[in-house]
Amino acid sequence: MTNPAPEKPTAAFVLSLIAGLLVLIHSVIIMSFGGLFSFVPFFGALILVLGLAGLVMGVLIIIGSIFINSNDSSKVRTGGILVLIFSIVSLFFGGGFFLGFILGLIGGILALTWKPSVQQAATTSQTPS
Repeated sequence: MTNPAPEKPTAAFVLSLIAGLLVLIHSVIIMSFGGLFSFVPFFGALILVLGLAGLVMGVLIIIGSIFINSNDSSKVRTGGILVLIFSIVSLFFGGGFFLGFILGLIGGILALTWKPSVQQAATTSQTPS
């Protein structure tokens, strides 16, 4: 009998990954506007800092989505928490993209509510002799 492929929260992973990429792209766009407004020193620097913060949050959302792409429920939970927190923070700080926020919110919630099937949990908990 062959073992089935390990069950993973695929929908949560895909949504979180897309959210992280959208936040990254939006942050790069914001940073380019900061460069355009560099003739106003404070305003240009503020836009660059907000874009850089969004860039960091986008990377952390992507790292969380990589954690979600695991069949280990503790890693999935950690990744879901990372995605959820940094999606929310990226909306308010860092000029987060609204669609990235919504997708990150849904992906984080899906990851936090994911539970492996009973059969998958039983096969992973048994150690081979």
